[in-house]
Amino acid sequence: MIIDRRTALIGSIAAAGLTACTAAGRAQTPPPATPASPHLTFPEPTETIDLWPDGPPGAPAQLPVETVRERSTDRAFNDRYVFGISRPRMAVFRPQRPNGAAVLITPGGGYNWVVVDKEGYEMARLLAAEGVTAFVLFYRLPHEGWAAGPDVSLSDAQRAVRLIRHRAGRFGLDPARLCAMGFSAGGHLCADLLTRFDARVYAPVDAADRLSARPNLAAPIYPVVSMTLPTAHAGSRRNLVGENASPERERAHSPHENARSDAPPTFLLHSEDDRSVVVENTLLLRAALRARGAETETHLFPDGGHGFGLRLARGKSVENWPALFLAWARRKGLST
Repeated sequence: MIIDRRTALIGSIAAAGLTACTAAGRAQTPPPATPASPHLTFPEPTETIDLWPDGPPGAPAQLPVETVRERSTDRAFNDRYVFGISRPRMAVFRPQRPNGAAVLITPGGGYNWVVVDKEGYEMARLLAAEGVTAFVLFYRLPHEGWAAGPDVSLSDAQRAVRLIRHRAGRFGLDPARLCAMGFSAGGHLCADLLTRFDARVYAPVDAADRLSARPNLAAPIYPVVSMTLPTAHAGSRRNLVGENASPERERAHSPHENARSDAPPTFLLHSEDDRSVVVENTLLLRAALRARGAETETHLFPDGGHGFGLRLARGKSVENWPALFLAWARRKGLST
């Protein structure tokens, strides 16, 4: 079964250990640390890439303090989240046999925090086992005082895509084989990126910013899309645009309102019993992309709930979704 194979792949990549960090990687900010975590199920990533060489733009007078919390008491897995991110960065998962493809992963967390394991490291290990170089993005949160406000997470996502392309040679990547994948609020960030990849949300800082931030493929998984109630996820809406956002502000940050004909081919997936982020979010994005002639592939499942990632999909109709994504990715030339 796919879950058994997936578990074996994750275990093999962990047993082999992640590639030692490069000299440049050692100089970067480490991954979010969890000194209070009672256990670490798999080795932590050892290579990171800071997004901003001189610190991120538009910092508040008092920087937020990065804090990590562990929710799991089961030694079989970790389930951490991080907030107060003031050094946005990517954790890198290099495959033993890279195939030249890359995926930028934006985990969820309702724009209140960024999930570390369930929608970040677990997916990255699976992709690395498939030969794909994975980059897990720890992005700044819009409610923590940054000058860019609701565009601060998009600033980090655009910058991340450009940096991956700029350093493609270092990682053995084809810059034209880059997919953005996001979950829940991270799915909103992924959808925001695929519809507003060329929005000027920060001032260029170096040569990397001359490159396109358009991903070649995109995969928003059970994404937050609409910022208009009642379809909107209330927590994500509050953290991104504010409780009393005007209709104009809601539309500006609802990816289906910004859909475009040159959006990358997009893989959409949602469970119909999702009570946190209702399936209408995915349906709105699908309809808007299709109305503009953009290519989509959509999978809906009767059960799965919200936030299933890999581990919590087991035993549900949605459990084989990673195989569907990987098959689509192969058809689109992302992986071999």
